[in-house]
Amino acid sequence: MLILLAFIIVFHITSAALLFISTIDNAWWVGDNFSTDVWRMCATNTSTCMAITSEFNEYQSIQAVQAAMILSTIFCCVAFLVFILQLFRLKQGERFVLTSIIQLLSCLCVMIAASIYTDRHEELHQSHGYRMEVSKGQYGYSFVLAWIAFAFTLISGVMYLVLRKRK
Repeated sequence: MLILLAFIIVFHITSAALLFISTIDNAWWVGDNFSTDVWRMCATNTSTCMAITSEFNEYQSIQAVQAAMILSTIFCCVAFLVFILQLFRLKQGERFVLTSIIQLLSCLCVMIAASIYTDRHEELHQSHGYRMEVSKGQYGYSFVLAWIAFAFTLISGVMYLVLRKRK
């Protein structure tokens, strides 16, 4: 049981780390001389960055992605705290339902964020607010990590739903 518990804790911490990296790091859309995320666009050859503001055409979509990723990260961290609390408070044989619900909410939020970015990426990168041509890029590793975090939070949420507290 102790090995299973350690695995679940490491899996959950890995999910949270993936969410933090994909939310913060500047690599959702990358090209030869630029990288963008949901917060800013940076030119790699001059090392200058500019924030994505309301002057961009699809700013509402970017704000939705920002909000969903932040909520996902918060839900994942709250789910971990609830799991630790339930670990000591639940009676033997009970399930970690509250932890599972919160983790599945995290899963839903990261899915929404990555789906919006996937659907709107052409419009997002056609904006005249950028100082350089960014439409000729491809998805970066932060975008891929967001989808991997979706899978990890989904698996984690289902694990908590099935998990019973044993001795």
